[in-house]
Amino acid sequence: MNTKIEVVKGDITEIKVDAIVNAANSSLLGGGGVDGAIHRKGGLEILEECQIIRCSQGGCKTGEAVYTTAGMLPARYVIHTVGPVWHGGNKNENELLAACYRNSLHLANELGVKTISFPNISTGVYHFPKEAAAEIALNTIRNFLETENKTIETVICVCFDEKNYRLYLDKL
Repeated sequence: MNTKIEVVKGDITEIKVDAIVNAANSSLLGGGGVDGAIHRKGGLEILEECQIIRCSQGGCKTGEAVYTTAGMLPARYVIHTVGPVWHGGNKNENELLAACYRNSLHLANELGVKTISFPNISTGVYHFPKEAAAEIALNTIRNFLETENKTIETVICVCFDEKNYRLYLDKL
């Protein structure tokens, strides 16, 4: 399968794809940044489904992924993944960030997703260094697409800020 990776600068909640990946927190109840924007624009349906997931499994652990419908967003699904908080690189942060991308892509394949968009996971309030995060994201996505992908045709890395946008373009 000849899957393409694109980089765009913009608002992930406005990208028309099958699945939007949410940089969630472990409670799945919304927060700031991407998570807050997805919950606000997607509406109560997303929050209600997150509450069901939370009741059944206690939230979502760092590096793991769960999904809900997309509510009022221009997508079918929201895949929620919890990125690592940066603690200097000595607490398995790189592996956990890679797991966010890999587990989200696995879930996308299970859902039959053809198009998926990712934010810059953990680079906001979780303070993961942007350059390292971009490298981990693109390497993990490329590796998955080359070795395990079954359904995905397009991966869009959506960068909200100029710095991440330039980093992703340079690394792509």
